[in-house]
Amino acid sequence: MPSVEGLPARRAALQMLDAVLRRGQTLDAAAQAARSLKPADQGLAVAIAGEALRHLPDLDALIDSATRQRLPDDSKARMVLRIALAQKVGLGTPEHALVATALPLVDGGPRRLVHGVLGTLLRRGVPPMEAPRLPDAVELRWREAWGDDVVASARRQITKRPALDLSFVDDAEAKAFAEPVDGKSLASRHVRLKDAGSVTELPGFGGGRWWVQDLAASLPARLIPKDARDVLDLCAAPGGKTMQVAAAGHLVTAVDQSETRLKRLRENLDRTGLDATLVAADALKWKSDRQFDAILLDAPCSATGTFRRHPEVLYRARAGIIRDSAELQRSLLDRAATWLKPRGSLVYAVCSLEPGEGENVVSGFLSAHPDFEISPPRPGEFPDFVTSSERGWSRILPGLLESDGGLDGFFVARLVRMAT
Repeated sequence: MPSVEGLPARRAALQMLDAVLRRGQTLDAAAQAARSLKPADQGLAVAIAGEALRHLPDLDALIDSATRQRLPDDSKARMVLRIALAQKVGLGTPEHALVATALPLVDGGPRRLVHGVLGTLLRRGVPPMEAPRLPDAVELRWREAWGDDVVASARRQITKRPALDLSFVDDAEAKAFAEPVDGKSLASRHVRLKDAGSVTELPGFGGGRWWVQDLAASLPARLIPKDARDVLDLCAAPGGKTMQVAAAGHLVTAVDQSETRLKRLRENLDRTGLDATLVAADALKWKSDRQFDAILLDAPCSATGTFRRHPEVLYRARAGIIRDSAELQRSLLDRAATWLKPRGSLVYAVCSLEPGEGENVVSGFLSAHPDFEISPPRPGEFPDFVTSSERGWSRILPGLLESDGGLDGFFVARLVRMAT
């Protein structure tokens, strides 16, 4: 077969989609399939696979409407049709390019089937998918936990490119930065940009007075009390929260088991001129010879709150992963509690939209640790749009600030050890 322009990117996208759906990889890990391609082709491959994951249930419904017998979920024909249609609905790729790059992917296979289904759907006209359905299991969980409005908001947000949020060392600098770049400050020491371009070319990058961090991800560190001197940051990398705490004047010990991620954190600290003691260790095995005034635990989780940036989490985060993640979080909280001084604050957070990883974990911890209680956010710690539940914790759901670009899903609670 003669070479087809753009085919290597589509072949890589096909491999990525297969790696995510059949092998449970993250899209970042699956993108290693494109590492030998030119940068432009790498970016296109990731974009195609990402659009397929964002629209997958609706794409499958389209495919099923044009076949006599349902194609197996993992069949090559269905996979090729998914990435072809994803380019149409998500990237606006011309139809002739869809066909030209789809058919070579099934040479020696069901080429006629793919050609026939794709031709039928293109002749009918592929409808817009501005608010595509999420996977059935996800919608069922979230509808039960949060209601129809949240599911509808999540559908709308999954196709929108998240804005770029910057965290600043100083609030005055954030406000001064925002105006000339048409940014918007939604909280103290924060600026949101809609059309940022290259991060390294933004004003002040080399000066290190800001770093990239989703606004929701900046909330947990805002609960570290100002008078806390020694602060322990567990599961710290890549380090946005570490830099927040260091910028607030605290002495920070940052623990993470990934030396590679800690190296990235050290580079970020060097760029920003901030300082922290970095420890490469598993938090469940690490031993400390002292206690801390405050502890920040942004725990490993299913990460379903990051679905706008990482749509694959909706397919990876099955019930077993959620259950295992919650068990790990309980173990980490129990471990962290042993390092906290009396009257100290333990801030627990997860970028998950599953109550089994947020509300249920904290409720269980409080039952097992009667010497702890929840300390709700004090005035000024959180921006006004963040509210607390009756129990005192905060839950960020799809729909919040939607008109301003939305937020990642998050759960945050501050637990205080009472004096004994």
